[in-house]
Amino acid sequence: MKSIEQLMDLSGRKALLTGGGGYIGLAAAESLIELGAKVAIVDKDVDTCERRVAELNLYRADSALSLPCDLLNELATRAMVQNAVKQMNGLDILIHCAAYVGTTEVPGWAVPFEQQTVAAWDAAMRVNLTAAFVLAQEARGLLAASKRGSIIFFSSIYGVVGPDMSLYEGTEMITPTGYGASKGALLQLTRYLASLFAPAVRVNAISPGGVWRGQPQNFRERYEARTPLNRMAVEEDMKGAVAYLASDLSAYVTGHNLIVDGGWTAW
Repeated sequence: MKSIEQLMDLSGRKALLTGGGGYIGLAAAESLIELGAKVAIVDKDVDTCERRVAELNLYRADSALSLPCDLLNELATRAMVQNAVKQMNGLDILIHCAAYVGTTEVPGWAVPFEQQTVAAWDAAMRVNLTAAFVLAQEARGLLAASKRGSIIFFSSIYGVVGPDMSLYEGTEMITPTGYGASKGALLQLTRYLASLFAPAVRVNAISPGGVWRGQPQNFRERYEARTPLNRMAVEEDMKGAVAYLASDLSAYVTGHNLIVDGGWTAW
């Protein structure tokens, strides 16, 4: 019987991580690298990718590589997957963390409902949801060939429940309609692919709760009062979830949505 240490060991495994330039992307990348994996960092901005790779390579030399890519571009996304596999000589883990979120600065996105545009909605769906489909389609055979393939999609509690609008009163914060819609659809894609890709590839999701990023005090106080663990999440809270679903610790887990929300959705 394998030990816990053996089950969580990712030495020699290769991972592709979209949204690697973001806060949660950093936590995910650190988890993978700390457990021995090599990680291809995908983000739209070239400089962001390169800075993140330089930072991660301080943990372990040659543990990360930069693959800038605009996930709105299907052909570029497919080519990026093949490029990652070529550079790393295989693929074992795919994590889709890139997303339009509430702070994404796109016209017609994080604005009052009446001002939200179809163009912004469509772009968000392309990045949050369609890119996940494209990535999974392109990577399926590669992950199956590894014999231990794992896909992790980052969803959200707003893909599970509706937003509590009272949290946002008196702030300039907005949760765009397309955010929850895309994250809910991503969970259904998770279940569908888990069924389709089994038994060769496992497919799971992580749904974080609200993450502390300097939000207004009144929002934070309301959020914490609404949460059983009485605090907002921090990026470090996602590390264990990534380590679990990426490794053999979860070898018998697929089609699962691991909610990391301090109990927000428990009541």
